[in-house]
Amino acid sequence: MVLRFCPFCANLLRFREHSSGNRFACPTCPYIYPIRSRISSRIYFTGKERADIIDAESTWMGVDSTDERCPKCSHPRAYFKQLQTRSADEPMTLFYRCCNHECAHTWRVD
Repeated sequence: MVLRFCPFCANLLRFREHSSGNRFACPTCPYIYPIRSRISSRIYFTGKERADIIDAESTWMGVDSTDERCPKCSHPRAYFKQLQTRSADEPMTLFYRCCNHECAHTWRVD
């Protein structure tokens, strides 16, 4: 988005459609800035996948471990962390990751 300002009174110019061509016009003085070429660009937000947020190795750095048995390999300990996955008035979701690095199974408790 391009913002243009009036060189005389410094007000923000507003887009106006006109029969002679589109233009930016000052709302307080008669200044007009004609649009000579079309400018368009689009930026698409891709966002992060849920798996990238939960399973990324960097998110598991420095977390604590507890006595929680892995449902996949039955290892007796697991790392844990809490994330806000729903609205703020909902409780946080507890995620576990097996301390057995060969397994590294991740599961959650709502």
